[in-house]
Amino acid sequence: MIARRAAEKLKDRYPDAIKEVTEFREQILIHVEIDAIRDICEFLRNDDEFKFDMAIDVVGADRLVTENTTEMKRYVNDPFDRQIRSKTEHVSSDERFEVIYVLYSNLHKEYIRLKVRVAETGQKVPSVSGVWPSSNWAEREVFDMFGIEFDGHPDLRRVYMPEYFEHFPLRKDFPLMGIPGSLPLPDKQ
Repeated sequence: MIARRAAEKLKDRYPDAIKEVTEFREQILIHVEIDAIRDICEFLRNDDEFKFDMAIDVVGADRLVTENTTEMKRYVNDPFDRQIRSKTEHVSSDERFEVIYVLYSNLHKEYIRLKVRVAETGQKVPSVSGVWPSSNWAEREVFDMFGIEFDGHPDLRRVYMPEYFEHFPLRKDFPLMGIPGSLPLPDKQ
């Protein structure tokens, strides 16, 4: 399995940047220090042994735990999901968000996933849009929906919400019904 070999090589090459490697159902997830994400992505793309030449997706996740998310644990049957949720019980504001990268190697027909943790305020994630141009739009979506900024992104602006909108709709503390008056709506005529 080439993803497992890539994780081992990354641990050897970047010992201070790899926080944790998790394997579940032959899927590798590597928790990476935020400052090293671009270097690690370039290595995985350029290394002749691995050739992870596609960024399939870049997604955000809000790890905020509320009473509702704790209550949901009773209904979750997947042991991997329960394991992830139990690790997020006490989320500090320094690690509230995650950015997850799903990479694919056309040569080996395998996926690998990388994740970085991002502080609630003031921290930027290095953009990988220069490594994989396909991640440009995905990083903009993460910025628009979660408010996570990508340092070095060529065109970081909102995709779905208007530029003047102050809120980020996929954050767990955003009300499900929205914020009354936050967006001007057309008159009923």
